[in-house]
Amino acid sequence: MGKISAADALELPVHERLQLVEDIWNSIADAPEALVLRQEEKKLIDQRLEARRGNPSAGSPWEGVYRRITARRK
Repeated sequence: MGKISAADALELPVHERLQLVEDIWNSIADAPEALVLRQEEKKLIDQRLEARRGNPSAGSPWEGVYRRITARRK
């Protein structure tokens, strides 16, 4: 595949755009060492992890979140 612009990508049918997104995501996942977190991002992750450790019952289980999200689409 040759190079395409963002405008070109937006003209693709939805199923092809989804495939493009999946291909891009997989290429990122294949090279995790290339991702560098900024100090602010590391700090935020640490804060959220500490909050989770401090109150593990806070939040909602994934199944409940998924049900709420999918119920909105009906």
